[in-house]
Amino acid sequence: MEINASNLPIMETFYSIQGEGFHSGKPAYFIRLGGCDVGCHWCDVKESWDHGDHKIINVDKIVSEVECQNGIVIVTGGEPLMWDMNILTSKLRENNNIIHLETSGAYEISGTWDWVCLSPKKQKLPDKEIYKLADELKIIIYNKHDLKFAIEEASKVTEKCKLFIQPEWERFERNKDFIIDFIKENPKWQISLQLHKFMNVD
Repeated sequence: MEINASNLPIMETFYSIQGEGFHSGKPAYFIRLGGCDVGCHWCDVKESWDHGDHKIINVDKIVSEVECQNGIVIVTGGEPLMWDMNILTSKLRENNNIIHLETSGAYEISGTWDWVCLSPKKQKLPDKEIYKLADELKIIIYNKHDLKFAIEEASKVTEKCKLFIQPEWERFERNKDFIIDFIKENPKWQISLQLHKFMNVD
């Protein structure tokens, strides 16, 4: 089956809680798409990178299996915007779902979204248009230099955009002190913790 707007590579779908960012703690249904060429060395879902490793599933089937009509559906990856999101978001909207996107922004936006979480990466910067659409900017902090990157990226988003920095999981203990110092000095920012990992839930 060919990948197109009606047929997408799906790594996994599951109903859980949002563990990160502004909507942390809320129940949500996750649609994780396969395919990503951004290549973060600390990525915790590297198995998503090769879209050829995952089943191509028709959008009608994907939407029919969503477990929370009228609830939050989070489209994540991988990098979802590698693919045309127009039909998927249209069908989800017919079910009155609240549709969130998690993206690096490296590809042109498609689809209609209620919330856009932009998590830019240095090695493949976002398309300029997505900065205007971002409701939430989330920067992963692997080392101190990432704080400089966070400030640079924050200058590109709108005033309404919520600002989060998130410790890279494996370096949490090593980095938490300078992250706390940064937050105290820059109160527009908040810390995003990977709540699902602390709670050991999917």
